[in-house]
Amino acid sequence: MKEIARQIANLPPEKRALLELLLKEEGVDLSRSLILPRKREGNALPLSFAQQRLWFLDQLAPNTPLYNIPDAIRLRGPLDVAVLERSLNEIVRRHESLRTTFRATDGKPVQVIAPTLKLPLPLVDLSGLPKAAREAEVQRLATEEAQRPFDLSRGPLLRVTLLRLGDEEHVALLTMHHIISDGWSMRVLVQELAALYDAFSHGRPSPLPDLPIQYADFALWQREWLQGEVLEEQLAYWKQQLSGSPPVLELPTDRPRPPVQSFRGAHRPFMLPRPLSQAIKALCRREGVTPFMLLLAAFQTLLHRYTGQDDISVGTPIANRNRAEIEGLIGYFANTLVLRTDLSGDPPFRELLKRVREVALGAYAHQDLPFEMLVDALQPERDLSHTPLFQVMFVLQ
Repeated sequence: MKEIARQIANLPPEKRALLELLLKEEGVDLSRSLILPRKREGNALPLSFAQQRLWFLDQLAPNTPLYNIPDAIRLRGPLDVAVLERSLNEIVRRHESLRTTFRATDGKPVQVIAPTLKLPLPLVDLSGLPKAAREAEVQRLATEEAQRPFDLSRGPLLRVTLLRLGDEEHVALLTMHHIISDGWSMRVLVQELAALYDAFSHGRPSPLPDLPIQYADFALWQREWLQGEVLEEQLAYWKQQLSGSPPVLELPTDRPRPPVQSFRGAHRPFMLPRPLSQAIKALCRREGVTPFMLLLAAFQTLLHRYTGQDDISVGTPIANRNRAEIEGLIGYFANTLVLRTDLSGDPPFRELLKRVREVALGAYAHQDLPFEMLVDALQPERDLSHTPLFQVMFVLQ
């Protein structure tokens, strides 16, 4: 099915229009089942629902790095900086999202796509520093770059800085704003950069196929598609699934929750021993669940024991790339799902696994409803001290 969708999306416009007409005569509306290039009026276009939420958050708290997506890539071997810059700008040419800025028109946000954009590639030479000082400076610059905010109205919303550590060692610092990107998009960017650099450095043309659609086409399609019966079906599932859920997970913290979220946090890395990891995979195979489902069940069991609550809701991000047309795009597609599990009755762990599996599969089947629309529909009591619907997230990458 994905290959058929990709072939249709790659048809010339006149052939695709003829196919749409023929299918409509048979009662099939292709424009609602596939994301196709949309007719555009002007260069000011609507945002996707997820983008709209981030834009409003940026208006409330501008100049914040909270929604930066940074990455650092260490490059070893000879590097042609001019070819790297050419490769980056070919990606900018391919993806309209990287040429997009955001402004308000008549009080409503719109995205504005620049027809062209030349992305600079500043080079910082650290090769003269001693090794220890050089690595410390890399860390300092990487942190500084990750925490530098973007101006959504001016752009560009992608920055790349190249650090030269030696003749054959560099570090590329890449930062994108979440409103044009997500974790999947960063992988697309790095993969395309590698493919283009390899081709250009050997005198070959770009090996990348033309993109069938752009992110703005998705935003227009989403607003056309997610209404009426489709929207009602999605909302009905989530309203039933989250009806009566506790507003707050009462974790026994060592100090009171602050009245306003500070977003200050830390991380504690640890490794699972190989025998335990292998046992987890074996149990997954026996029980017909994924490692995510099994680890989520264990995590929700832990939360249950800490809180004494039988009704546990946990948030999790999902790539939301469930259509062939958007798999290769750079853009903000990721969504957040609420996974609510009933731990009442002291179920054996295998029974709990079945409950978690059912919850996860139901959520995956209804992942198209943007989290912000779900919050608007449910209207939970809002409190600046915590997020609505869940306060703990679980991610397996």
